[in-house]
Amino acid sequence: MTSATQAPNAPARTLPNRPNMVSVGTMVWLTSELMFFAGLFAMFFTLRSTQPEMWAEYSSRLDITLATIITVILVASSVTAQFGVFAAERHQPRRTGSLMNIKNWGMVEWYILSFIMGAIFIAGQSFEFAELVSHGVAVQTNSFGSAFYITTGFHGLHVIGGLIAFLYVIARAYFSVKFTHKEASAAVVISYYWHFVDVVWIALFGIVYILPMFV
Repeated sequence: MTSATQAPNAPARTLPNRPNMVSVGTMVWLTSELMFFAGLFAMFFTLRSTQPEMWAEYSSRLDITLATIITVILVASSVTAQFGVFAAERHQPRRTGSLMNIKNWGMVEWYILSFIMGAIFIAGQSFEFAELVSHGVAVQTNSFGSAFYITTGFHGLHVIGGLIAFLYVIARAYFSVKFTHKEASAAVVISYYWHFVDVVWIALFGIVYILPMFV
């Protein structure tokens, strides 16, 4: 007589929930970028404290209206980029209906809109730079010119880098045979960078344009 013994039901083994290494690497890199901009902010405040009269005079020449408009546009582009992330997370690379039906937009449409907004920001910033130079405020003019163009200029370069990244993700979505987790992860990582760029500009806008109005 044989008897079969049944093993007690053991709980299913689950693998540890490991973080996405690409996202982790991006966060570490953005932290180093944050330190870089913190150094620029420190430079700006140090130079400002040594020559407050000059800072007050030249700050009044900045186009606060234009800066406010392009700031609103850049912040709005962060919102549209996040909608692109939502579409990527549900693996919807492109729209499923009419272009006018925004609720059916995919990642590509939202990222194209974000790209256009970012490009408008760069165009507005370039226009302001040209206007300031024409009125005698250049990078070599004085410490204000140096601090202004270095801080805002480096940020502008970061925005251009984000625009290139948008084009890369959009092209990848178009040419990929299937929109997989890798494509979605790339879209999410780009959104991290774009949100970071937006937050840095909000700080810059407050320090460079708003603070001189009160201090």
